[in-house]
Amino acid sequence: MNCDELLKALSEYVDGTLPVGVCEQFAQHLADCNPCQIVVDNIRKTITLYQYGQPLELPPQLGARLHRCLRERWQEKFSEE
Repeated sequence: MNCDELLKALSEYVDGTLPVGVCEQFAQHLADCNPCQIVVDNIRKTITLYQYGQPLELPPQLGARLHRCLRERWQEKFSEE
């Protein structure tokens, strides 16, 4: 398995849906590839933070500003297509 193959299989690996043989290839690649180790570690940390994190209540003005900004960016990106 190479880095590209690992990245393509990453979602299934995280979800626990990869076949056993592919999981073994995944683990072998991770053992020798520091960049992929970092990617997988960051994904695991992100999932952990997301699972155990508490929702953050935004101040109303900040929420409105964020919503407005996102709407503008969306329109810039998709209204021209």
